[in-house]
Amino acid sequence: MITTLRVVKPIATMQLEPGSFVTIPDVTWEEFEAILEELGEKRSSRVAYHQGTFEIMVPLPEHENQKI
Repeated sequence: MITTLRVVKPIATMQLEPGSFVTIPDVTWEEFEAILEELGEKRSSRVAYHQGTFEIMVPLPEHENQKI
């Protein structure tokens, strides 16, 4: 018998290196909105949602604009 266990961990606790790209399949729109709320407005990562797939991309420092 195979048991599937769903692991729940706050997205905000993930530590990704610059240049990382992560995709998470089977995410509902409601889950995506909850993730956006958890991450807040001030984040260095870029996030996207497309047809049930959640994507997180952390740009390399040289691709970031200097914020003054």
